[in-house]
Amino acid sequence: MSYVATRLAEVKPSASMAASMAAKALRATGVDVIDLGLGEPDFPTPPHVAEAAHAAALRGETLYTAAAGTPALRAAVADKFRRENGLDCGPDDIVVANGAKQIIFNALMATLNDGDEAILPAPYFVSYPEMVKLLGGVPVMPVCGAEHGFRLTPAVLEAAITPRTKWLFLNMPGNPSGAVYSEAELRALGAVLARHPQVLILSDEIYEHIIFDGRQFVSFGQACPELKDRSLIVNGVAKAYAMTGWRVGYATGPAPLLKAMNTVQSQSVTSVAAPMQAAALAALTGPQECIAQFREAFQRRRDLVVAGIAKIPGLTLSPPEGAFYAYIGCAGLIGRVTPAGKSLDTDGDVSGYLLGHAHVGSVPGAAYGVSPFFRISTATSDAVLTEATGRIARAVADLREPA
Repeated sequence: MSYVATRLAEVKPSASMAASMAAKALRATGVDVIDLGLGEPDFPTPPHVAEAAHAAALRGETLYTAAAGTPALRAAVADKFRRENGLDCGPDDIVVANGAKQIIFNALMATLNDGDEAILPAPYFVSYPEMVKLLGGVPVMPVCGAEHGFRLTPAVLEAAITPRTKWLFLNMPGNPSGAVYSEAELRALGAVLARHPQVLILSDEIYEHIIFDGRQFVSFGQACPELKDRSLIVNGVAKAYAMTGWRVGYATGPAPLLKAMNTVQSQSVTSVAAPMQAAALAALTGPQECIAQFREAFQRRRDLVVAGIAKIPGLTLSPPEGAFYAYIGCAGLIGRVTPAGKSLDTDGDVSGYLLGHAHVGSVPGAAYGVSPFFRISTATSDAVLTEATGRIARAVADLREPA
């Protein structure tokens, strides 16, 4: 007898978490492993943010809050959206949840009927298709290859839309690719969406502030304001302020959708912990110098990894435009043979080889819908990244051509 719900049959655990757990298991045996599987800033949360949470707890702000979030935090989020993204919204147009990931889950729970389709341009964040499947939807995953900068094009979008399409997901800068959309590119996608009024748009902008080479970030809501009544703009404090473990995400969108999401939230987790909301409030309204400091460090690390990978025959990496990942092409390694005599037939084999032979943890590109690639996180120190790329180079040099 199985106690597991049938809807879980097609849902896989997080591939990035699984890769990190494999690296940790090897490390537990005494092996010196560099785990680049998970992506989160390695910087400490700014002190004033932590102090705000502590002070809130001491003041007795430890009770339930409204499901949508505290009035102060929702006002601060609305101000952020207006100031930084040019979005026309107020506090009543905001919802807060336990991370951007829960915002997305709540939106899907509130809207998906069995068989509804969600377009997830590949490469996509590993949790997108699993959440869609968990909630009865059907992921549609058109490949957006390196030749298009891993960006969705209007022609590919048009071909993917059917009468069952409920959602289009955008993620910019993208995880794992780092791809960034220009305003013109977003408007071209908006022109397609204007012809399909049944399609809702979810724009995941959590890496907004981690953007390189002087690029200017443009929110989908700013580029396509005419689609405001069916656009959900998702963001949070996790990446910009080094607050992944604080679990505070937020969004703005049409009132009927937000109302439905609040119903889901109130009947599941109730609300975000009040001290965590106080911390997010301090992050959004306090000193902002950390954003530029983090971005500068991430760009330096990006450059270091790009330079290191460029020296390794068989691997390719165009400079990511944002986020803190390197999505490394490994087509040149497919078919080669390890010192143990195993053929590398997939990017999963490549990731497994790098962990076992180079002791570097990575995530295979198949987890993101585009192969053959593997993803490493660049959110660690220059010294660690230098050592990691050196290990990868030595491991690749140890491969041989098939007989």
